[in-house]
Amino acid sequence: MESSVSVCPVPAEQQPLNEYEELKSSAFFCTCTLGWRRYITKLGWIWGLSWLVAGPIAAASFPPHKYIAQFILCGAAAASVGVILTLVRLYLAWWYVSTRLGSPTIFYEESGWYDGQTWTKPKEVLTRDRLIVTYQVKPILQRLQKTFGLLALLLIAVSFIWTFLENF
Repeated sequence: MESSVSVCPVPAEQQPLNEYEELKSSAFFCTCTLGWRRYITKLGWIWGLSWLVAGPIAAASFPPHKYIAQFILCGAAAASVGVILTLVRLYLAWWYVSTRLGSPTIFYEESGWYDGQTWTKPKEVLTRDRLIVTYQVKPILQRLQKTFGLLALLLIAVSFIWTFLENF
């Protein structure tokens, strides 16, 4: 008995399952699949490296010897932009794969943009792909959403502290 996956006309690199496997094994995109501690550590490194750009800008606006609190808050908020951009990139990639896995039809290109085709997944392939979305990809997207929420709360806290410092 031959599997319907073997008669799939979609090129291997455009098959949603292969796109998922490629993301999962990628050095950058696998960050989302790590344990919480390693995940947060990697984001912390990105935030720390973002200080290389944010620090001098914050120092130009708020000289550290005069306005240390404002310098730290401004630098921390500006360094968060690097983390936000990283999270957006991660989220978009995983969302794209989730959409492709969950869709009953797949658009693919045989040799270029001008010859796109659509393939309807057989029921067993669609079921397998939707199980992967439910149990593998959705938790990753939820983790990224929680991270966005936590980052938003931290930035709100920074703005409250900033307001307090201005009024003090």
